[in-house]
Parts: sequence; C-alpha cells; structure tokens
Amino acid sequence: MGSKNSMPILDCILFDIKEGIITITASDSEKYYITSAPVIEQNGNARFCIPAKTIIDSIKELAEQPLVINFNEETMKVEGQHSSGSFSVMAQDAAPYPLPKKVSDNATYLSMPTEVLLNGINRCLFATANDEIRLVMNGIYVDITPEYLIFAGTDGRKLVRNTVHSIKTGLTAGFILPKKVCAILKTVLNKGDQVEILFDMDKATIKSEDMTMHFRLIEGRYPNYNAVIPQSNPFKATVDRVALASALKRVAVFCNQSSGLVKVELSNNSMRLTGQDNEYATSAEEFLTCDYTSSPISIGFSCQFLLEIANIIESDTITLEVADPSRPGVIRPADDNTEDEVLMLLMPMRVED
Repeated sequence: MGSKNSMPILDCILFDIKEGIITITASDSEKYYITSAPVIEQNGNARFCIPAKTIIDSIKELAEQPLVINFNEETMKVEGQHSSGSFSVMAQDAAPYPLPKKVSDNATYLSMPTEVLLNGINRCLFATANDEIRLVMNGIYVDITPEYLIFAGTDGRKLVRNTVHSIKTGLTAGFILPKKVCAILKTVLNKGDQVEILFDMDKATIKSEDMTMHFRLIEGRYPNYNAVIPQSNPFKATVDRVALASALKRVAVFCNQSSGLVKVELSNNSMRLTGQDNEYATSAEEFLTCDYTSSPISIGFSCQFLLEIANIIESDTITLEVADPSRPGVIRPADDNTEDEVLMLLMPMRVED
C-alpha cells in the first residue's frame, strides 16, 4: 500500500487461511486493507507473507479460474498452480507482520449506502490539497449533523460541498478522510452495498460486505468551509455542461501554461471564453449560448479547475453564479436535487486588461 514502508515485512501481503476462508491483508502501517473469500477446498491452516509485487505481477494476467496454493511450513515455499501453468515463491514468516490498531470501544458509528460515500469522494477528491503544512486540507471532511451529512473538500483555491439530506444520524461529529484512503475506496467499493464507519479521535474503520479498512485519521480542525461561500450572487448564467466542457478543452490549449487563465464574459444570453498566451502569441475564443439576462460581466478562472468541475458535475446543465471579478464563483447543477445538493466554488484569477 505504500511505496516506502517503515518495516520490510510491510512490502509483503499477509495470507491467512483457516476455517475455509482466505484473508488477505496489505498495509503501510498507517492503512490496512483486508479482504477475504471462501476457499473451495482446504487441507490445514496456514499463515505466511509473500512480497506484494511478486504475487500481484504473477497472477494479475490470469483469467478468472481456480488457483491451487500449496504452502510448505518447513521450507517456507509457496507453490501456485492454475490451468495453464504454475509458479513458486519463498514466503516469509507472518509473525512480525503488525496488527492494525482498532478503534476505541466508545467510537462513533455511522452507516450509509456505499453510493453516498462514493459520490462524496468522487465529487470532493479533486479539490483536496497536497499541503505539507496544513495537513487538514489533504483530505475530505465528513461533517455529521443530526439532520444531514456533508462531504467537503478544499485546497484554498477550489471548494466542494456535497450535502446529503437523506442521511439523518441524530449525531454531531466529524472526521477528515485522508485522500490516499479515498483513492483506495474509489477502486474497491461496490455500489449497492452498505458501508459502516467507526471512528474515534485518531483512528477509523470502514467496512463493506467484502472488505475492511483500518487507518489513521488526519488530526486537526478543518477550516470553516461555509464562511467562504458567498450568500448572494446576482449574476447567474445557466449553460449546457457538455458544451462548456468541450469549449474549455479547446481553449485550454491556448491558455498561458503557467497561469492557465481563462476569461469568462457573460452578456445577453451569451458566454465568451477567452484564453491567450502572449509569450507564444497564441489565443482562442469560444462562444456558447446560455441563459443570462443581467448586466455584462467578466471574470477570470483557472481553465483546468473549471474544466474539472464541469466534468464532475452530473447534471446536463450547470449554473455559474458570480458577484464581481474579485469574489469566488459558485457552480451548481441547474436541476438542483434537494436530497443531494452539490455546490462547487472556484476562486477568481486576475484578468490583465
């Protein structure tokens, strides 16, 4: 799970076979990923470690088929047999493999459909930071209130707030989900399952039908994300999301490579996107039809961030709300879902006259 593990044994995957179940554990000492599956036939129990790269590379190209594993406890040799061949590898003693630290007995319990957690991660992950000083920004904040659940992510330049009204816990709590854990959960969780979360002050456990993750939380106070969201934005434009994303992709080629600035001009049911790089004498502009009837206004954004937002929002049309060129822009799905609200904020960039 980690590229540089503090203990050599953590470069291995732990296999534990007993009572007709094979349990597989991977860890980097901060995170533990555990999954299990029933075995078709078993003769004796076994517990051993195999270098992760060796076992993954040896079986990842195999088609789905039965795999026979033989382990010799005396020689520590593991042999694998499948329909088209075999392999052998030397195992290591499993005794030094560290066990995960469990959450405390008074841990907070939370349950939700896996889809809710995945949606929160997919919408917020791109907005998290890679900050060596403000570590709390390097994760997704799960803000639990009695009446709804909020997923929030920000790096100071962009912010996402996903409010889920269908989850009513009766609790007031919160924790910061590390982005590396989020990236793993995106690949292993299956929609349709139920997920259980247990957390205390510094540790958490997430369980689904076929996997368990133990990990350390990011400690610290998450910034007040609501404080930076403008409460009134008089200039609102509604535009086709796919058309906007396509136009941004074309303009991005001609934006300044260091700033990535795109100028957004709104006037009389029209949106004009302009990107230019004076150093290379390149420029481009795109015109989109939108629903806008207020006074003309222009504002600068990061083309990359605006494109990411357009790609992540699921709605066919989105609404861009701005107040003036110095204040953040707010982007929402035009067809607001009152049970699952999504708000994305993007800080403006200075536009040179």
